[in-house]
Amino acid sequence: MSPLDVVIVNWNAGEQLAACLSSLAACDDAASLRVVVVDNASTDGSAQKLERPGLHVTVLRNSQNVGFARACNQGAAVGSAEAILFLNPDTEVSRDGIAEARAVLEADARTGIVGARLVDEAGATHRTCARTPTGFSLVAHTLFLDRLMPGRIPPHFRLDWDHADTRPVDAVMGAFLMIRRPLFERLHGFDERFFVYWEDADLCARTCEAGFGVCHAARAVIRHRGQGTTEAVKDRRLFYFLRAQALYAGKHHGRAALLGVLAAAFVVNLPVRLVRALLRGGPGEAGAVLRAGRWLAAAAPKLLTRRPS
Repeated sequence: MSPLDVVIVNWNAGEQLAACLSSLAACDDAASLRVVVVDNASTDGSAQKLERPGLHVTVLRNSQNVGFARACNQGAAVGSAEAILFLNPDTEVSRDGIAEARAVLEADARTGIVGARLVDEAGATHRTCARTPTGFSLVAHTLFLDRLMPGRIPPHFRLDWDHADTRPVDAVMGAFLMIRRPLFERLHGFDERFFVYWEDADLCARTCEAGFGVCHAARAVIRHRGQGTTEAVKDRRLFYFLRAQALYAGKHHGRAALLGVLAAAFVVNLPVRLVRALLRGGPGEAGAVLRAGRWLAAAAPKLLTRRPS
């Protein structure tokens, strides 16, 4: 079987990274995998002793956390296989999951990206395929209107579909994202302005704009914990999510959409989160929301003056 480059970005993933690598070593495609672990200055020892019998593993160590998108590009640059799999460290692949995804990618030359069916520990399928967002939907979601008016404002993720069949979709989640290398290089990789979050949606949108398709491979079953490495930094997670959402809006839908997302974040999203944190989570949760808002306010001027590309 032809080689496949697998890029895993690690930041304090703990034992999850070890479990991910062990699942890769046990999968049917193990001999063809060329795994690159890009460590973003982890401090928990998770980037140590990553060797696995029968699995080729290379480790790149950054002296600081350079973000998910940039680290993915670093890892991709090491390999030369015709396809690249970007895999989160909080995943565990099934024995045939990678082979099933590769089969879907290779079945049609116009398929550029393939995602897998992500399941939790109980085997329940996560609804991870997403719609391409419009400027209006980005603002509406920031205002929580998809939750307040679910019949009129569709959610970002396809909750109306059980993900049980293989089909073309708008976007797949970056926890398992397989892409043709020539296409990845043509698109200049992930946009490194996205530190984390929305970089996968951006890559899928640009793939579709380039004339290639995105496909969900239902038979490629991958266990995914979700938020495995950001659970302990809720303030930064919220900040980076809102910043990335605003950045995506500005890049794909212009300055008005960017302003709309920022206004919705400051006027509604953050205040609602703050009230909810005070009622349910206490001072610690509220402090995380306040810090995220302060960081977003500091980042806003640069977002507003940045040229889209």
